[in-house]
Amino acid sequence: MGFFSDLFQYGYLANAFAACVLSGVVCALVGTYVVCRRMVFLAGGITHASFGGLGIAFWMGADPIAGATLFAVASALGIEWAGSRHRIREDSAIGIVWSVGMAVGALFMSLRPGYTSGDLAAYLFGSIVTVTRGDVEALALLALLLAAGAALWLRPVMLVAFDRDFARSRGVPTRTVSYLMSALVALTIVLSIRIMGIVLLISLLTLPAVIVNQLSRNYRTIALCAPAVAVAGNIAGLAVSYRFEVPPGAAIIFILTFALVCVKLLPLRK
Repeated sequence: MGFFSDLFQYGYLANAFAACVLSGVVCALVGTYVVCRRMVFLAGGITHASFGGLGIAFWMGADPIAGATLFAVASALGIEWAGSRHRIREDSAIGIVWSVGMAVGALFMSLRPGYTSGDLAAYLFGSIVTVTRGDVEALALLALLLAAGAALWLRPVMLVAFDRDFARSRGVPTRTVSYLMSALVALTIVLSIRIMGIVLLISLLTLPAVIVNQLSRNYRTIALCAPAVAVAGNIAGLAVSYRFEVPPGAAIIFILTFALVCVKLLPLRK
């Protein structure tokens, strides 16, 4: 009970708990689209490309999250545009953006006066104790936006995720939906970086949806249940991290991976 009682005593822990809950909701909602549309590699590219914006913002003395947001959204829209126009293969565009973003970030962070390797590690692997009230409020706003969007436009998003040609034949503006969802993926990634870090964040986008997908093929069911799985995994990981003083991101991933293994083993018991 020490962890839950300390939530009311330490502000940083309360912020971390709120961020875990909210990041679980937003990552699972967006992750459902990512998994069903089979764009996990794209999400990974956007995640790593955002590091370029972080590095430039650090070098300029600006807000690193704002820099990462601009870089991530621009990368997501650029990849979507290149793929839709057939200017370059989508997997090639993702690989280029992935590597260039990381290279730009590493370069500009190394140029910043007073640079230490700890600055890099905090964003690569997460540093949940640095979560601020502003981060929590931004996640809450994104969660409300995604929840409203899911309630109003779940069907067109679902159609685009599974079959863009069929969605187009039904009058769904597939290009608009694709661009909008890519931007939302980028925002979700950037606002969750402090919790999971760039290296581990892709797992939080995919594991909850994959876990529920083992039990149901229905998009609505996955979209409704994946956030509960993600929030439970995040809270459990944070509690384990606090109790045993291990990195919270790694603890969360291990717990979600264990849950996936258990779900995969369920059919063997029949």
